[in-house]
Amino acid sequence: MIISARDITKKFGTLEVLRGISLDIPEGQMVCITGASGAGKTTLLQILGSLDRPSSGTVTLNGQDLFALNKRALAAFRNRHIGFIFQFHQLLPEFTALENACIPGWIGGRNKTEVKDEAEALLRFLGLEQRLTHKPGTLSGGEQQRVAVARALINNPSVVFADEPSGNLDSRNAAELHDYFIRLRDERKQTFIVVTHNDMLAGLGNRIIRMQDGMMADA
Repeated sequence: MIISARDITKKFGTLEVLRGISLDIPEGQMVCITGASGAGKTTLLQILGSLDRPSSGTVTLNGQDLFALNKRALAAFRNRHIGFIFQFHQLLPEFTALENACIPGWIGGRNKTEVKDEAEALLRFLGLEQRLTHKPGTLSGGEQQRVAVARALINNPSVVFADEPSGNLDSRNAAELHDYFIRLRDERKQTFIVVTHNDMLAGLGNRIIRMQDGMMADA
């Protein structure tokens, strides 16, 4: 299993948001987390992706206990092994599509030319070969989100976490993005963990985890 979580709880004061989540996620699958607002979906995603710490419980990724690492070591591990895609692309407006896709690789200290070549190949795979030098303000919403996908993939992460990745897109652009996720899973064996309200996207996953009141409804 690429990710194993055991007995994850999360409290904010007296509010118990997650109540003992345990799950295993195999490599090369797309797992979709669904449920009503407030069910704990995004909190679970953030803990599995190491952006937040649980109140109790453990998460291992490729055998590494994430929360046994100190803050600096965890940030370095996250850069090498985890990619993120959010509902709002969060691209840097002053940089081109190509430069935005390169940023995690450059932050990780990799060879700049190598990173640039890989980013260009990813953007071409995502249908953006004509948009490499364009800045985010000149790209459509769907194009911006595909740049965000390339950015998430640049360090060849073990897992990509996506929080409502098509939630800000119209139906056509959402469907295109979903198709790229499936291609990346099937052709590149990329593992995805996706929070979504989109039934079409959830239906494309290998597994659906339904959250209810801080627990897995199908557990």
